[in-house]
Amino acid sequence: MTVLARAASRYLLPLFLLMAIAPSAQGAEVLASWNEGEAKQSIVRFVESVSKEGSADFVPVPERIAVFDNDGTLWGEQPMYFQLLFALDRVKALAPQHPEWNTQDPFASLLKGDVKAALAGGEHAILEVVMAAHSGMTTDEFEKIVRDWFASAKHPKTGKPYTEMIYQPMLELLDYLRANGFKTFIASGGGIEFVRVFSEQVYGIPPEQVIGSSGKMKFELKGDQMVLNKLPEVDFIDDKAGKPVAIQKHIGRRPIAAFGNSDGDLQMLQWTCSGPGPHFCLYVHHTDGEREWAYDRQSSIGRLDKGLDAAADSGWTVVDMEKDWNRVFAFEK
Repeated sequence: MTVLARAASRYLLPLFLLMAIAPSAQGAEVLASWNEGEAKQSIVRFVESVSKEGSADFVPVPERIAVFDNDGTLWGEQPMYFQLLFALDRVKALAPQHPEWNTQDPFASLLKGDVKAALAGGEHAILEVVMAAHSGMTTDEFEKIVRDWFASAKHPKTGKPYTEMIYQPMLELLDYLRANGFKTFIASGGGIEFVRVFSEQVYGIPPEQVIGSSGKMKFELKGDQMVLNKLPEVDFIDDKAGKPVAIQKHIGRRPIAAFGNSDGDLQMLQWTCSGPGPHFCLYVHHTDGEREWAYDRQSSIGRLDKGLDAAADSGWTVVDMEKDWNRVFAFEK
């Protein structure tokens, strides 16, 4: 191959490929699992308006920041948060090392198989379980434990691996945004180290673009290795009013698009859609009790009450899962 030919293959081929994929990246047809309707149209209108040069709402690529909640927005969260299910399994595995748990709730109830009683203590009980399952190890050890759990754990209703409990329409939305110059971030109330284990493989979102709740860590020498040990102490809770704070700390830019499903995401959407210039906020409303779960104002998990009212008052897009999505999960026929 001549020097000229090599240069052509190096520089012109990527250009041809970009030209070939550009029409699909700009069209609504890329959102194949979305039914035609106002929800889909509102997404496309916004993306086209901010990505088309010469548009009155054009936004430069570096400012095209989109943030997504994880639980209930990108993947399922019923019958309970998947990270909590991991923590429950982890406590059972650690029980032989903690005989005191046999008489100490919430652990005693959990080890007897009474999850409802174990979690009756509310947030305090959940925090105890999560801290026990997420500390006393290095960050590398934790990552391996999480990966091993994902390799074998199955969802109690569908029997599918948790990494297949991803909403196909939201995967398409992530791809659509990135194809139009957006940088996509996760802003989860779940643990940052937990979500980072699978975010790139499942969502195409690298670990450095994941924001979440965190425990404290300590830099130590372990043998001849420098490690970060996970401590049984809370560092930051990335939920409700904590989300805008964490977004500012991690990203340093106000997003122009935000996507959530619960009242825990309300402040993130408010922060995004109160900024200057064009912006877009969307709630996923769980209305499909057949293909998924139907819940909103009265749910103890993923409650969407104040958020529904705010969306109506502010003109945000609300996705009706039953009506707006022709497919929820990729494994559906």
